[in-house]
Amino acid sequence: MKIWLDDGLHDADSAQVSVFDHGLTVGDGVFETLKTVDGAAFAMRRHLDRLAVSAAGLGLPAPDPERIRRACAAVLAAEPVPLGRLRITWTGGRAPLGSQRADGATPTLVVAHLPITRRPDTTSVVTVDWTRNERGALAGLKTTSYAENVIALARARQQAASEALFANTAGLLCEGTGSNVFVVLDGELLTPPLSSGCLAGITRALVIEWAGAKETDLPLEVLRDAEEVFLTSSTRDVQAVRRVDGRDLPAAPGPVTARAMEVFGRNAAADLDP
Repeated sequence: MKIWLDDGLHDADSAQVSVFDHGLTVGDGVFETLKTVDGAAFAMRRHLDRLAVSAAGLGLPAPDPERIRRACAAVLAAEPVPLGRLRITWTGGRAPLGSQRADGATPTLVVAHLPITRRPDTTSVVTVDWTRNERGALAGLKTTSYAENVIALARARQQAASEALFANTAGLLCEGTGSNVFVVLDGELLTPPLSSGCLAGITRALVIEWAGAKETDLPLEVLRDAEEVFLTSSTRDVQAVRRVDGRDLPAAPGPVTARAMEVFGRNAAADLDP
């Protein structure tokens, strides 16, 4: 496997990031995960735009999109796979131990690519008691501070689920550890608004646009009554939920979910960036 580190390709075993890198010591970094299909990345422009937003939100120097495109192209050419996960990481660079950044530090850029398998059409999810802070400094930003997600996902795995869903501090449905969530009530497709604290998911935005979903505040309890539930993310695309906290949805994927899956699959093919 080849890794792009800062300004060139390296073997995975020889790519080295400083032990003083702020992304390692305090999670001071942002990232994007893109799906790749036969060596082409999906929605590259949208992901680079969001990377810039996250970097600005953390006060990191703006990443150069053309530099990142070149790095991605080199990594994809070095490791062609039918279906892959392309990860772009942008950190605060070397800094003293502690929260303060070093003056004039050069950010670290890492691009890696690994093969993945297609996700199942349906999955199980659980809710967790921990909450997203919709008013926190990191709300809506895709940062490398992911320990909260690691803990919640481990809880989901213990219950034979692939994802954990959070409410926010107001008790409203927010998001998963690495996904956005949609529900169907009385035949209408709904999803939490960005004001809930959820990430502005790329797949989420496309499903809203292509499938006509409505953004609205939803109590966490909506998961008990929803006719259909599905998740979206870069590697899940649109994935139907067949079980929520022990409640079965035996018809999954239901008709609204099936339509969203079909529309997304058809339209997504036009946004592949080699």
